Amino acid sequence: MAPAPPGSQAVPLPSNLPFRIISKTIGQGAYASIRKACPLNAPKPIIAVKFISKEHAFKQGRLTPKQLSMEITLHKYLGKHQNIIHCVGSGEDTIWTWIAMELAEGGDLFDKIEADEGVGEDIAHFYFTQLVSAISFMHSKGIAHRDIKPENVLLSGEGDLKLADFGLAAMFKRDGKVRLCNTVCGSPPYIAPEIVSGRRSRRADLLDTGYAANVSDIWSCGVVLFVLLVGNTPWDEPTMRSEEFKEYVETNGRTTDELWQKIPPEIVSLLRGMLKMDPNTRFTLDEIRTHPWFTRSNPYLSPAGTNANPIGLATQMLSQLRIDFSTDPTQGSQRGSSQYPDAMEIDSAPSPHRSRADPNALISSTQPETPVTDMSFDWERPPRLGMPTYDGISASQPTSNNHRPAYQMQPLTQTPFLSQLPSSTQDLLSQDPSLTQFTPNPSVPLTLTQAARKFKDVLPNYSLARFLSPLSLSLLIPLLAEALHRLGVPVPPFGEEQLGQWERDGEASVRVKMADGRRQGLNGHVVLERVLLGGDAMCEVRFVKASGDPLEWRRFFKRVVVLVGDAVLRPG
Repeated sequence: MAPAPPGSQAVPLPSNLPFRIISKTIGQGAYASIRKACPLNAPKPIIAVKFISKEHAFKQGRLTPKQLSMEITLHKYLGKHQNIIHCVGSGEDTIWTWIAMELAEGGDLFDKIEADEGVGEDIAHFYFTQLVSAISFMHSKGIAHRDIKPENVLLSGEGDLKLADFGLAAMFKRDGKVRLCNTVCGSPPYIAPEIVSGRRSRRADLLDTGYAANVSDIWSCGVVLFVLLVGNTPWDEPTMRSEEFKEYVETNGRTTDELWQKIPPEIVSLLRGMLKMDPNTRFTLDEIRTHPWFTRSNPYLSPAGTNANPIGLATQMLSQLRIDFSTDPTQGSQRGSSQYPDAMEIDSAPSPHRSRADPNALISSTQPETPVTDMSFDWERPPRLGMPTYDGISASQPTSNNHRPAYQMQPLTQTPFLSQLPSSTQDLLSQDPSLTQFTPNPSVPLTLTQAARKFKDVLPNYSLARFLSPLSLSLLIPLLAEALHRLGVPVPPFGEEQLGQWERDGEASVRVKMADGRRQGLNGHVVLERVLLGGDAMCEVRFVKASGDPLEWRRFFKRVVVLVGDAVLRPG
C-alpha cells in the first residue's frame, strides 16, 4: 500500500485501486492530495488521482458528502473537451474518496508567467481564447465553474490550457430552466461583486437573493485576462474597501490606475464589457467571441483552437521570466489597502489591522524543519537541475574532497557565475531552463530548443522557482533565514548544532505559511538539498508551493532570491 497523502489521516490508501500509484504528492488542496498513477499492467497512460480523506474533509473541514458527490457528478457529466481536465473515474472505501483524472503534463500555466509583468498580447489572447472555449462548453452543459482563478488553470504537454477543479461548480440550467445560486464562494480578487455585496440575513455563506453563476464566471474570466496581460490583479477584492476597485466603479471603468494604462485600448473595451457591475448588462459569451480583439489572428492559435507552435510559444514564455536583482524586494506590489475581507473564506490571515499594502505583513507563521520529520512534506521532486532524470544522484549523497571545488564552506566574496565552473559543469547546466531567469537580458539557449519536440521540453511542467548556490547548507540557511525575517517571516532561532546536523544530512526544509497580498492562504516549503552536478557539489534551493495563487508564490520567490542575490549562481 502507498503511504497516506500529506495533510490527511496517517492511514494507507486503498489497496484495491484499479491503477498503480507511481509518485509522491504532485498537488494538494484543503482536504486532498494528488498523485500520479498508471494502469496495473502497463506504464501508460499516466493519470492524476485526487485522494480525499473523508474524516479530514467532513469532520475537520467544511466539505460535506453532498458537495463531494456533486463535484464528481458534475465533472463526469461534463465529458470530454480539449481545454478541460477530463474525469476518468472515481471510487471510495470507508476512509477515502478518489477521483481519477487526465494528467496536466504541462503543469500550472501561471507558474510560467512573470509576476507584475504578464505576457505579450499574442500569448494572452491564445490562453484567453482557450479559457473562453472551456467556459463556453461548460455553460452549454448548464454548468458554471464558480472558481475561475490562476490556481485552477493548468497546461497539457503541448502547452494548451486545461481548466481544473470543479469542487465549487454548480448546475445553473437544467431541462431549459435557469436557476440562481445563493452560495458565497470564490477567491476575492476573481469573485464577481454581486456575490460579495449581496445581503445575507440567514447565513454568512448564503445570499438572500441569488445570482446567475454563469454571468459571474464571465467576470472571473475578465480578471484572469487582466492578470495574463500585466501579471497582477486589478484589485484585491471587488468591494469599496479596495481603492482600485472604488476608482474603477466611480469612473465607470475609466480608472487612472497604472496597470490599466499598460493595456491597449481595444483590450480595455473588452475588459470593461466583461467587468460591468450590472450582471444584466455584462458581456455574454457571444459578445466576447465577436469582439474585434477576440477575433484577431494569432500565430499560436491553430484553426482547431490548439497550440500551433508549441516550441515557439514555450521559448517566448521562458524568455519573459526574469528576476531583476536591482529591485527592492521589501517594497510591495500588492493591490489596495482594504480591511480584512470578512465576506470570504481565508486559509490563514494576519491581523485585520495590518495594512494590505505592506509586504512585511504577509506572513503568519513558518517553522524550520527537516523533511524526514515533517509528515506533511511528501512532494515529488522535479528532475535534478541540469539532468533529465536523477538516476544515480542522491540529494544527500556524501561528497568526497575531490567533489568539492564549487562547494563553499566560507562566505563568498563575489557573486558566483556559471563561467567560474569547470566546462563540463557549464555544459550540463546550460540545458537547465531555470537558469535563464537570472540573466540581465533573458534568452533561451539553443541547447534547449534544438532538441525540443514538445512545449514541455522547453518550459518544464515543474516550477522554475528554484536556484543553485555554491554555498554550503550551513552558510546558506542563515542567509535565507535573514531574508525571510526581512519579509516578515518569523523564523525560530537555530544554533550551530542544528546547522551542523543539516549539513551532515545534506538537506533541510523551512515550512512557510502565509497570507498573500490579498489575504489568501499561501503555503509551501523552501527546500535545500546538497547535489552533485558534473562532479561539483552545490546547494539546490526549491520553493515548493503546496497551495495558493501561483503568481503570488512566484512573487514571494523573487523577493527572497533578490535578498540572497550574491549567493545565487547566475549565467555569464
